[in-house]
Amino acid sequence: MSDAKLLYGNDIGNALQAVGELVAADDQRIGIVVIGGAALNLLGVIDRATQDVDIVAVTAVPGHTENLARPPQPLPPALSSAIKQVARDFGLPENWMNRGPAGQWDVGFPPGFAGRVKWRTYGGLDVGLADRLDLICFKLEAAADQPSSNSRHFRDLVALNPSDEEIAVASKWAHEKNVGREYETIIDRVIAHVTSLRK
Repeated sequence: MSDAKLLYGNDIGNALQAVGELVAADDQRIGIVVIGGAALNLLGVIDRATQDVDIVAVTAVPGHTENLARPPQPLPPALSSAIKQVARDFGLPENWMNRGPAGQWDVGFPPGFAGRVKWRTYGGLDVGLADRLDLICFKLEAAADQPSSNSRHFRDLVALNPSDEEIAVASKWAHEKNVGREYETIIDRVIAHVTSLRK
């Protein structure tokens, strides 16, 4: 399987299933929470290639996020081993599934994030997908960091087609997190552009 093929929704699901089967074979059950392009693909919001599967959290009890257990640093040994095995079996980069967005713990999550996570089971792996409201928040912030209508974050935000209510929540969260007139102006410009393109 090529890298590009994996990075679409169905193939991401197949790879996660392979990871979950290896985790289960190791007599383990592990819960993770995923954000970014992989979550958008799996939720059916987009159908485009994404570079990796971004793990933002490991849960204390798989399938439950009353509180997120901890940042995914390090990943559980059984999960790390399964990721490497699937990378070899599927011909993927070793870090195709990674803890890249763990820094989100330093800046915080939108209020109520944990309770909105949507769960799917892949063998011994429970995968929580961030809710669309939270993905809108994350994508608004990322689009403001890369203020171009050609950025994948901006395109993802447009694909999410946020309502006025969702934009209001995301705007409030982004403004509260990022103090500074210049950045706040960029956020407002991104919102205005996305709203003008709304379906």
